Amino acid sequence: MKEIQYYVLFPNHDNGMRLHKELKALGVKAVIAPTPRVASKCCGISLLIQKEDVEIVEQCVRDHHIEILKIAEVEKDVNPNRDRYC
Repeated sequence: MKEIQYYVLFPNHDNGMRLHKELKALGVKAVIAPTPRVASKCCGISLLIQKEDVEIVEQCVRDHHIEILKIAEVEKDVNPNRDRYC
């Protein structure tokens, strides 16, 4: 079974940093990550969030009037041979 990851995509860096700050204040884990190219060619950063936090993130976006493009579901790309040099 494929693992799905959830990325919040932004039109610019500032919105990503604002949402990260607000989620941190709420105690919601969000990791700043490069935007996967399969999800978008938008701003270079996104926030990687947990599935169970999607609704909380959407509410936070509404409450703080933070512009996002979407929350994208992306299959986790696991390649056991990546970065293996020996």
